[in-house]
Amino acid sequence: MTYVVTENCIRCKYMDCVEVCPVDCFYAGENFLVINPEECIDCGVCEPECPAEAIFPDSDDRSADWLEINTELSKSWPNMTRKGTSPVDADEWNGKEDKKAMLSKEPHKD
Repeated sequence: MTYVVTENCIRCKYMDCVEVCPVDCFYAGENFLVINPEECIDCGVCEPECPAEAIFPDSDDRSADWLEINTELSKSWPNMTRKGTSPVDADEWNGKEDKKAMLSKEPHKD
């Protein structure tokens, strides 16, 4: 089992989860975070830290299709080891539906 980041993170990207991860398995795109499933140790400490409630175990129905996305994007995005700045409009996007089409596959830029 691993944990994966799902749709509600898109355009929210709060990054509270990054700070608690003991193995630094988060990777960042422009508007989304992913977990590298090969690095995740299944500790689950990130799940309750996510204000957008976008992190689930891969065995959860809500994570369907997201394991593949997390796996693919974690290979090309930069590793995040500490919390960065969330988008200024993150709270406006939290909880909105049908955000998958807005997922940018561009890596995070400093």
